[in-house]
Amino acid sequence: MTNPHAARDIDTSRPHSARMYDYYLGGKDHFEVDKQAAETVATAYPAIFVCARENRAFMHRATRVLAREHGIRQWLDIGTGIPTEPNLHQVAQSVVPEARVVYADNDPLVLKYAERLMRSTRQGRTTYVQADVNDPETLLNAPELAEVLDLDQPVALSLNALLHFVTDAQDPYGLVERLLSVLPSGSALAISHCTPDFDPATWEKVTSIYTNAGTPVQFRSQKDVSRFFTGLDLLEPGIAVGHRWRPDAADEDAVTAKPPTDAEVSLWTGVGIKP
Repeated sequence: MTNPHAARDIDTSRPHSARMYDYYLGGKDHFEVDKQAAETVATAYPAIFVCARENRAFMHRATRVLAREHGIRQWLDIGTGIPTEPNLHQVAQSVVPEARVVYADNDPLVLKYAERLMRSTRQGRTTYVQADVNDPETLLNAPELAEVLDLDQPVALSLNALLHFVTDAQDPYGLVERLLSVLPSGSALAISHCTPDFDPATWEKVTSIYTNAGTPVQFRSQKDVSRFFTGLDLLEPGIAVGHRWRPDAADEDAVTAKPPTDAEVSLWTGVGIKP
């Protein structure tokens, strides 16, 4: 699935949010321009590394809960970003080896690393679709998606750290509603979303840094994040700060000497089931 021309499409002249996120997680798939921008964010918000780590930990826990407790065997993960192991399919297939996962992203950098996303168990399947959340029809009609997912059976729609890159002008609520509309009863929506609720001044600075770097962002309140789950049955504990959503001592990412504060994490998370 990798594209030999993808690397030539990668703009290394300005920072990129996916590569900055890779830097926050301690990865190696970023450039100096991304490191500099990420360090600028870290100057304004030193806990950005905690936020990124807790975002990954939430994804792991939500995936395991949906697999173990709700019978989910299929995932559609949009805004995949640069693969960081364990990837979602590795977490899901560690619980249910037959799990099927479709990853989607519009970034040529992700396409470059797509082979990492394709290492499925023998019983399961994974694939990668080059698509944009702002164009749900193209994504939903992609032949790769139809080959891996059965939309007559429940699917977990995973939107981790994605929707704060979709401003209100792009109709994020309409996009989520459209994606959920094709999924049957018993499907799930999992969201993580950065928030200014605990430190508005800091997040105003972070917003300016990303926007000035050419990546518009809109960080939302708990109330606004809750709107994405309209009509769904929220799992306990509802919309919670990332590290407070079903904390699991067995999760290596959740075990720390000192639990982070809500302001450090600044991430609303939630999982809902479609009736």
